[in-house]
Amino acid sequence: MSNTELLARRNAAVPRGVASATSVFAVKADNAEVWDADGKRYLDFAAGIAVCNTGHRHPKVMAAIARQCEAFVHTAFQVMPYETYIALAERLNQLAPIKKAKTLLMTTGAEAVENAVKIARHYTQRPAIISFTGAFHGRSLLTMGMTGKVVPYKAGFGPFPASLYHAPFPIAHHGVSVQDSLDALQRLFKADVEPEQVAAIILEPVQGEGGFYIAPREFMQALRQLCDLHGILLICDEVQTGFARTGKLFATEHFDIEPDLMTIAKSLAGGIPLSGIIGKAAIMDSADPGGLGGTYGGSPLGCAAAHAVLDAIEEEQLCERSQRIGARMIERLNVMKKNPDSTPIGDVRGLGSMVAFELVKERGGHVPDPDKIKLLTAKALEHGLILLSCGIYGNTLRLLAPLTIPDAQLEEGLDILERSLTEIA
Repeated sequence: MSNTELLARRNAAVPRGVASATSVFAVKADNAEVWDADGKRYLDFAAGIAVCNTGHRHPKVMAAIARQCEAFVHTAFQVMPYETYIALAERLNQLAPIKKAKTLLMTTGAEAVENAVKIARHYTQRPAIISFTGAFHGRSLLTMGMTGKVVPYKAGFGPFPASLYHAPFPIAHHGVSVQDSLDALQRLFKADVEPEQVAAIILEPVQGEGGFYIAPREFMQALRQLCDLHGILLICDEVQTGFARTGKLFATEHFDIEPDLMTIAKSLAGGIPLSGIIGKAAIMDSADPGGLGGTYGGSPLGCAAAHAVLDAIEEEQLCERSQRIGARMIERLNVMKKNPDSTPIGDVRGLGSMVAFELVKERGGHVPDPDKIKLLTAKALEHGLILLSCGIYGNTLRLLAPLTIPDAQLEEGLDILERSLTEIA
C-alpha cells in the first residue's frame, strides 16, 4: 500500500489532533535508516523524537526483547514483581547523579512527570509547582499546565490544575538573562506564591520542544541554592536529554548539581515504552504503599530493553560518540551559516549531539523565520532526510541523529541539509 493510500486511510480513521511531521509511512528501519511505503530510503535525524539514541532495532535491544518474550510479557509489578525491574532500578540508582537514590519505573514521560509532582507534593506537603516558559513536560492535563508553550499543546484544553506557575527561561539572544530569570522568580514569590508553598521547581537541563536552549550553568546552580534556601525540591526533566544524548548519560551531569528528583523516558528502552523517576531515597519513600504505580509501569519488555540500551551505551562508548557527532554537526552548521547562498541561519547551539539552529529573517539577526523552517523540513524530506522543527517561535531546527549513525551517513545527512538550505533561500 502506498503513502498516498495510507494517508487517506489515516485521515479517515485518526483524529486530526494527532499531528505527524511527515506524510510518509514507515515500513522498515535499521539504525539511522528508514524506508517508507513507497520503498524510498530516508536518513533519520529525528530518531523518534530522541527515542532511538541507540538506533532503530539495535541488535542487543532486539535480542533482549526476544529473550523476555520467551519468558513472560506481563504480570504487573504490583501483582507479581520480577527481578529485571529491581536490577534496572539498582543500575539507574548507581548511574544517576543522586546520592542514595531509588527508582520508580512507569510507562511514558508525562506519567513520569506526573508522579514526580505527586512525590514532591507528598514529601513537602506543599501544592505549588514552578516551571519555565518554553518548557515541555507532557500532554496530560497536569503536564500541559506545566508546559510553557500554548500552541499547539495547550490551546483550547484549559482550565488547567491550580498552583502551577511559570518563570522566564534564560535565553540571552532573546533578551532574557540569567539574572532576569532569577529576578522573575523573586517577583513570583512576592506577587503570586510564597516560597513556603512551593513543592518543586522543574526544568529541562536542555529545553526540548522549547528549542534546544541549554540552561546556563550558573542558572542551574542558582536554582539549586534557591531550592535549598526555601526547602523546595529541584526536579530535572531528563525525558529528552537522557541516555547519552548530550554527551553524558544525563544532561544534569554537565552542571555539577544534585537534583532531588529526575524524570527519564524516551531513549531509556530503545523504542519500548518505559519511563522512570529517580530520586533521593528519603523523598521517594515518602508515599505510602499503593500510592504509586501503574498497570504497565516498568514492563518486563521495557526493562529488558533498557538493560540492553545501557549495555550498548557503555560498550560502544556512546557518550563519547555523542560528543564527536555534535561537534561535527556544529562545525558543518557554522560553515553553512557563512554561505551567502544559504537561507540565513541565526544561533547555532548544542550540548553533545542535542544540536539545533535557528532560521532568521536576516543575516546576523535574531528575528525568527518560522515559514522557512516549514520549507526546510519539506525540502529535506524530499531529498531523503527526516528533520524536526521546534521552539517557542517555531523557527528552530533540531538534529537528533542516532548516536550509532555511521560517519558516512552523518555526512550524507548534513550534505542534504546544506543543499536544502540553499534551495529554499
